[in-house]
Amino acid sequence: MRTNLPPAAERHFEDYPAGAVFDIGTFTLSEGDIVAFADRYDPQAMHIDRDWAADGPFGGVIASGWHTVAALMRLIVENFLPQHGLASPGIDELRWLLPARPDEALRAQVTIIEARRSRSRPDRGLITSFVEVLNQAGDPVLTMRPMNFIRCRSESLASSG
Repeated sequence: MRTNLPPAAERHFEDYPAGAVFDIGTFTLSEGDIVAFADRYDPQAMHIDRDWAADGPFGGVIASGWHTVAALMRLIVENFLPQHGLASPGIDELRWLLPARPDEALRAQVTIIEARRSRSRPDRGLITSFVEVLNQAGDPVLTMRPMNFIRCRSESLASSG
């Protein structure tokens, strides 16, 4: 089931049903951005040394996995989470499956795996998602399973179905 979210100010737990798939946007990382990020945060040769990377296992500079996660996070905040979200208890199974290459269009989508109302805090629910970043060929570059607390429209447990 594919769906679009209401505007950020109107999003609540009830807008994230199990099985829903949300396309949350695309991003690209230029070689300059990749090198600058890696130089500051992940200075491995495959990310910062163009000469080494050209002869290395990936045939050129590739983005740090952490850079890919950071770019993805912006899409999640801008296009998926409610405007005034609650804290996340964590992420499971973060995987970097393929390299993210300079100027490659990467597309992100989120599938809701589980949505359950909190019994102890009836003003919120917990969603568990499967997030994929796909390259231009549709192959997964990154996957992860985050959990997010989301405010409910109503505190009534009966209204959650």
